[in-house]
Amino acid sequence: MRLFPLFTAFFFGPHRYGAALLACVTLVAVHAAPFVPAQDSEVVERLPLSATDPSVRRLDSLRKQLAARPEDASLRVEIARRYFDLSMAQGDPRYVGYASAAIAPLATSAAGNADYWLVRGMLQQYTHDFAGALASLARASELAPQSPEPFSWRSAIFMVQARYPEAQAECTRMAPLVEPLVAVGCASYVRAANGDLGGSFASLRQAIAAAPQASPELRVWAYTRVAEMALRLQRNDLAAEFFERALKLGVTDQFLLGAYADYLLQRQRPREVIQLLADWERSDVLLLRLALAGRAANDSRAEPWARQLRERFEAAARRGDRLHEQEAARFELDIERNPARALPLAVRNYEVQKEPRDAEILLRVADAAKDLQAAKPALAWLQSSGYEDPRLAEIAKRLTTLPTPGASAAAGAATGGAGAKTK
Repeated sequence: MRLFPLFTAFFFGPHRYGAALLACVTLVAVHAAPFVPAQDSEVVERLPLSATDPSVRRLDSLRKQLAARPEDASLRVEIARRYFDLSMAQGDPRYVGYASAAIAPLATSAAGNADYWLVRGMLQQYTHDFAGALASLARASELAPQSPEPFSWRSAIFMVQARYPEAQAECTRMAPLVEPLVAVGCASYVRAANGDLGGSFASLRQAIAAAPQASPELRVWAYTRVAEMALRLQRNDLAAEFFERALKLGVTDQFLLGAYADYLLQRQRPREVIQLLADWERSDVLLLRLALAGRAANDSRAEPWARQLRERFEAAARRGDRLHEQEAARFELDIERNPARALPLAVRNYEVQKEPRDAEILLRVADAAKDLQAAKPALAWLQSSGYEDPRLAEIAKRLTTLPTPGASAAAGAATGGAGAKTK
């Protein structure tokens, strides 16, 4: 899916709408490529947010101002940023298209505008143009060296590429520019993926306790990440506590909803998932959890939910849209029960995105397909990174007991690697 999901810097300004610090991006899957209107005044569809929503009212006001001042670069950048924030919060890729349209006229005139390069980089990472995004964000840093956001986004991209030293270096550059909880959160997230789960968990919990004044959005991110670390440490009691603390803050955050839904599904509590995700069918990421929960609960809506996902993924495949492949692979494996169709999706996804969730779906699909060759890139990552997760270690153990056959046709593009080290 679209990264999509990445290291969202919602806490650096007053108008950030609860996107995850690292939306794992993989958590904002899209069911349509971002549509770019031909002109600012074009109305393509009425979106689900109410006209009374403060964010919508503010955008309407900004668009009216833009109609009167179409050459105002700062206004265009602000509109684009607000649309991007809405896409992260609401899971609707159309907002990304509107953001792209807003800044398109600045392509030849904004060479010295740091905010333009920042938003450009954010939009580029959304479409998996990681090289372009890194370059745009580097330009933003050159123009505004005291801005922490370019560092946070670059760290996120490096995390998606499993380039941990580079990700940590960006956290280090950002640290003097942000509050301690942000700095500790960035560093802890990198270290937790790179062999220091226990220490990262302790550091982040300590930083949370020392920052009771932190914004609700920042606390949502921190609580969710601590909960995920607790699960990997098999501290289910603490995971539940922090998930519940995050939910009580009332911040719209897809990453939190997806992570908590997975927690509930793993514990055979599907009816709670259905209640949690009511009215979230517009998001592919959350619709997938609804379909899984519906099937587990024998809910009559399970098949319609699955049919919606099937149609969205098929439409994306016809367009050649690859932003959805992680979620599509999980759909094929867990809903359609077809590992043969899931395998090439998981393999291709891992060629682009190498976060733990991407490795997990590749390992699970390869395990179901009994295809050790396809799993080798993720197994090599599991060994080299020192990533700690008992569930992944168990899958890796099963896979490494398989005989090594010829490479699967579906995984022909995958590179080989060493076997996984179990914890």
